[in-house]
Amino acid sequence: METVSRYVLPSGLTIIIETLPYVRSVALGYYLRSGSAVESEEHSGASHFLEHLVFKGTATRSTSDIAKVIDILGGDVDAFTGKEYTSFYCHVLDEQMMTALGLLTDIVISPRFTDDDLEVERGVILEEIKMVEDTPDDLVHEIFVTAFWPDHPLGRPILGTEETVNRLGRKQILAHYDETFHPSNMIFCASGNVRPEDILPFLEKTFANDTKPPIARTWSTPTPAQHVILREKRELEQVHLCLGSRGFPQQGDERYAAALFNTILGGGMSSRLFQRIREKMGLVYTVMSYHNGYVNGGYEAIYAACAPKNLKRVLDMTLAEMRTIKSGGATADELSSAKLHLKGSILLSLESTVSRMSGLARQEYYFGRQFSPDEITAAIDAVTLEDIANVAATIVDPESLSLTLIGNLKTPGISTDMLRKAVA
Repeated sequence: METVSRYVLPSGLTIIIETLPYVRSVALGYYLRSGSAVESEEHSGASHFLEHLVFKGTATRSTSDIAKVIDILGGDVDAFTGKEYTSFYCHVLDEQMMTALGLLTDIVISPRFTDDDLEVERGVILEEIKMVEDTPDDLVHEIFVTAFWPDHPLGRPILGTEETVNRLGRKQILAHYDETFHPSNMIFCASGNVRPEDILPFLEKTFANDTKPPIARTWSTPTPAQHVILREKRELEQVHLCLGSRGFPQQGDERYAAALFNTILGGGMSSRLFQRIREKMGLVYTVMSYHNGYVNGGYEAIYAACAPKNLKRVLDMTLAEMRTIKSGGATADELSSAKLHLKGSILLSLESTVSRMSGLARQEYYFGRQFSPDEITAAIDAVTLEDIANVAATIVDPESLSLTLIGNLKTPGISTDMLRKAVA
């Protein structure tokens, strides 16, 4: 029987521990309430830079020391930076938990930032940025969001740009670390064969009272900037497209209906877009949709890749399906199947302690509470066809519908006015 316990230390550190006595692993991680969206202009790219640097060494461990412990653990030790939070986590056998916790805590609270380490990782990150440039199916989404939410924190690239990364010096890195890495700005989560008494004494001893609060930066809901953008890349055989429009924030009551709408439109193999464009017409190998929600704002996006000669047909069919679901809604069978798909994916993810740990952190970050699987499935089951129609009316929005293209094209062959008319 699983049990979730929540504690807040005097230092401000929030602790969530889920006990699963029937497994042999433990997933644990620090989630920092700071990502690319909370960076100042001066610190753009600093959150991701710090994610790299903390693994370069601490006050007591060298880079090779850290690497040796990671190899000995035999599990996963990793990190990622998002728009709104940054995670440092590991997945290990229960018997290795305290070793993993010691390592993870050390890199978070005692990193060293030497000039040599900074320059090495600067080179690594610049290569990572080039790798995205060479990966059109990633790049098209990056360009889309930057153009969709220009001059807004949520529109900034998580990696930063070549210019901002080159501009970040040790002074800026230290300043960003001092601004954000505070116990009151962190959520610690663990899920697996672990009990609170195994972890709490260590965390209470490690995180003393924190009198210096983190710098709090908030942002307003972004306003979409409608656009059609083409990035010409002559070496590509396919055109990669991202077609998107306004969505819903993560905490909104519409989030379940938006997720089901997305599943029906392009979120699975039985979705309208997949069945029509790939299975019936054979115009693409990949076509899919997704909905991204944040604290403020969200967007729905469709991705596909096709031969240049098929671009207009793929776009026309995609826009036609969006217009049809907006005007006619979904069918009862579609909604029923989408509910089964969504509930199945959520419940299957509960078999992974890493997924469970990550879910605990996200729910604490966005809602300040935990939702049981029964609560979530009940909320999914409660979505009606009218709810789908309501979110479709918002998402299929003529005034925000935008298109980003990457490929061997001279001109996109479509305008924002054409997009508006296609779904009006």
